[in-house]
Amino acid sequence: MTIALGACSQTAIARPGSPPDPQPIDCPRSVGAGVTCLSLQDEAGAWLIIAKPANWNGRLIVHAHGGPRMGEPEREDSLEDLDRFSVMVRQGYAWIGSSYRRGGYGVRSAAEDVDRSRAVFWELFGRPERTLLHGQSWGGNVAAKAAELYGIDEAGTLTYDGVLLTNGVLNGGTRAYQFRADLRAVYQYFCGNHPAPSDPQYPVWQGLPAGARMTRAELRRRIVDCTGIGLSGRDRTAQQTRRKRDILAVTGIEEDELVAHMNWATFTFQDLVQVRLGGRNPFDNSQTVYSGSSDDAALNAGVERFTADPQAVAMLSHDADLTGQILAPTITLHALHDPTVFYAAEAVYAGTVAGAGRSHLLVQAATDEDQHSKLEDAGYLIVLAALERWIDTGEGPDPAGFQEACLAEHPRRSCLFVTANGR
Repeated sequence: MTIALGACSQTAIARPGSPPDPQPIDCPRSVGAGVTCLSLQDEAGAWLIIAKPANWNGRLIVHAHGGPRMGEPEREDSLEDLDRFSVMVRQGYAWIGSSYRRGGYGVRSAAEDVDRSRAVFWELFGRPERTLLHGQSWGGNVAAKAAELYGIDEAGTLTYDGVLLTNGVLNGGTRAYQFRADLRAVYQYFCGNHPAPSDPQYPVWQGLPAGARMTRAELRRRIVDCTGIGLSGRDRTAQQTRRKRDILAVTGIEEDELVAHMNWATFTFQDLVQVRLGGRNPFDNSQTVYSGSSDDAALNAGVERFTADPQAVAMLSHDADLTGQILAPTITLHALHDPTVFYAAEAVYAGTVAGAGRSHLLVQAATDEDQHSKLEDAGYLIVLAALERWIDTGEGPDPAGFQEACLAEHPRRSCLFVTANGR
């Protein structure tokens, strides 16, 4: 099965019929008292979680979660996302999150599921005074794609009044994962155990062969065997220390993120390449010059090389790259030291939006944080308030004032806004 290459449409999805009756469920404690939480499965098979506070402010946040998650969707998947962003519900916003209809890669598929969740809420409760779209991590790519595809209805009215993208994969599918393909090549050069000599041999860009059943525990065992990562200095050999130092120096990945990035470069790549791209290769290191190791000449002479298949690149671009054709006020918030989605993705997105002539609809903010999955609550509150004012007044906010506003409005919370140069 490959990613469908259907025509783009910038029209909200039509939803025939009524959604099934939602079932009450227990809310995460973090959302506070007086919140009703509901669960239902939509017509495509995605599980939805709704949180609606008694003091609802008439605004809805439609959430796109990160990942992609590899397992089949389950009823309570979105509770974790609701808990992570519960400050929004405590602020009076209603919230809806979708598990997506299936696990695995697919930005367009997930974007359709996100917009369907928006339509389900509207059908159940009526159209809110304002609907905001929020995407986190890979969900930032999903939300940005949803905003492009489903941002206006058939009458030409905005579906989403504003968009918030946090630590988002905003450089698009053809750019976002090349560094992990490089990681696999560099790791294999130094370690030679993924694949091991006793395994069926395959190019590292595949992640794993089709049907391979490696577990995360087995992958971690191999990484520890090679690099000694997680072991004390006393238990790690000099050779393991040298390999680890070389891999991290060449790839720029932090030590405590190596296993996570190898997981994505293994299991997500397997799904992306084998299932979504029909075994085709979207990655290319044929001209890459690697540097930072103890012997760069030997590394560049011996590292596995691969060349991208143009059809794979085109398929991945169609599915996951962004056009920059944003329609509503959009704010991005990104940790400067995000170890998972590097801050450089923001510059790529800014360039994409500028190329589409839509820079007047984009404001980008940064925080001095080194987290990925969740930032400080005060940051979310400030950018949400700024987005609301932008929609009300038509004047884009100046992120240079976010720190001062945060300190004034949330003196008991951590306020960590900075400019892009770190000041």
